[in-house]
Amino acid sequence: MTTRVALVGGTGKLGSIIAEVIAATDGFETVAVLGSSSDLAEIDAADLVVDASTPAVSIDVVRAAIERGKNILVGTSGWSAERIALVRPLVDAAGTGAVFIPNFSLGSVIGSALAAASAPFFPSIEIVETHRETKVDSPSGTAVRTAELIAAARSEAGPVEAPHVDQRARGQQIASVPVHSLRRPGVVARQETILSGPGESLTIVHDTIDPAAAYAPGIRVALAAARDASGLVLGLDSMIDIGIRMPQPARTAPVADGDASDQAAAATTR
Repeated sequence: MTTRVALVGGTGKLGSIIAEVIAATDGFETVAVLGSSSDLAEIDAADLVVDASTPAVSIDVVRAAIERGKNILVGTSGWSAERIALVRPLVDAAGTGAVFIPNFSLGSVIGSALAAASAPFFPSIEIVETHRETKVDSPSGTAVRTAELIAAARSEAGPVEAPHVDQRARGQQIASVPVHSLRRPGVVARQETILSGPGESLTIVHDTIDPAAAYAPGIRVALAAARDASGLVLGLDSMIDIGIRMPQPARTAPVADGDASDQAAAATTR
């Protein structure tokens, strides 16, 4: 049986790659491609919604899919664990599935896992992420996910040591980890996690050179997972065994039923 897909943001960089993967994958067919001005009612013809839009639009796409009882795969950046947790009660109440993927690259997932595995052994940890100048959000979803995993891995060791974080040049603190974002031409995506301790330093670097080649395997895995998902699923690492134990960030406290939609919407505009 063929799964009919509505692709939101299908003309963007990531959306175009996802469209090519869907076209080349047996069992999936794109029946609607939506842009920024499209009516979200166009997703009605689909079995699965794939969101590769923008952070400002993504919450409306997610809510529209959930309200229609459709599973959704979210590749849009800007979703922190806190924001995702606000969507959980909506998904559970609707009995649908929502899969959030901060990064479709296997190398990126492994890099984040290595950073989390190393985190308890180093008191000082900072992240520097670099993307092309056209990326509209910062910090990146991958950097946010990495920082949250680091914090989860340090649940016993405590927050990282980050002096002078009151100074703006020290970056934005995500789960106590300073994150620095660079936006410049001549680069696709690069993340450095720098872990430091007495007398030594460990740097974990991931570079995306060819997005289409890097993301395609992860997109195929995520499509299959999203088609069959029940409940909320976070991260490519939850679908494949990379051989590294991945700590999970603590869930945000449950939201009252009447407030979930409004709080989820508000969370994405901060």
